[in-house]
Amino acid sequence: MSDSGIRPPARGPLHGTLPADTTEDVRARGADLPVRVAVLPVGSFEQHGPYLPLATDTLVACAIAGEIAAAYPVQLLPPVTIACSHEHAAWPGTVSISSVTLHAVVRDIAASLRRSGVEALVLVNGHGGNYVLGNAVQESSARGERMALFPAPEDWEAARERSGVVTSLLTDMHAGEIETSILLHTHPELVRPGHESADFVADDRRHLLTLGMSAYTDSGVIGRPSLGSAEKGKELLASLADSFGAYFSILTAGTPGTPGAAGTGAPGTSGSGDGAGSAGA
Repeated sequence: MSDSGIRPPARGPLHGTLPADTTEDVRARGADLPVRVAVLPVGSFEQHGPYLPLATDTLVACAIAGEIAAAYPVQLLPPVTIACSHEHAAWPGTVSISSVTLHAVVRDIAASLRRSGVEALVLVNGHGGNYVLGNAVQESSARGERMALFPAPEDWEAARERSGVVTSLLTDMHAGEIETSILLHTHPELVRPGHESADFVADDRRHLLTLGMSAYTDSGVIGRPSLGSAEKGKELLASLADSFGAYFSILTAGTPGTPGAAGTGAPGTSGSGDGAGSAGA
């Protein structure tokens, strides 16, 4: 401990979550496409048990978006790091903004991109509680704009099966096998001891929106993090990158405003890690 009595931080600043493109990089990428596409990671800042950082959902969203940007000619945007985590308010460290604010941020970003010639925007959602993102995509599509929400529950299910994740999307709800695996692969230095013995299952969460997470878990964990591994995390991201191909084709060649043209599925009320587009908290 220092002379001032203040304990120094246990972890240093994070790196690697911000795109390093220059203006010329952005100009060149996708220049030959009929429609240019930008990818916006949307995370949260909320508790993930005693072993994963508050920024987990943002790190997951950035990992998915980074895989996409490595495989497709898209413009990678910096993440939205604070979103709708109201159900986690019982735990210290959690910070939220209103759904109205998040909706406005997404609309403003999309409008700014269109002014610079980027017609399509993909929201890579890392937090299942960001329900309003589904509404934002629906409304955008109805206006004839190009927007998609990724990953859908079906994309997570395909990734779960390909990676060998054992826990179902219903059970793996928050700080579980999927999120732990992705961070063990992308940021192992941020995963603290304790996930090996933190498994907790609460599949019936029908009153989650009314009572919050604290009604279902004391630790903040719902899932089986003990089953997480870096190998599973790598395969999860690879599968999601493959699944994105259909979204990219629709956004760059489809007709906006028609069924399926913008991946309008909203995140559900249960599913993979809080972080995964179908998660419930």
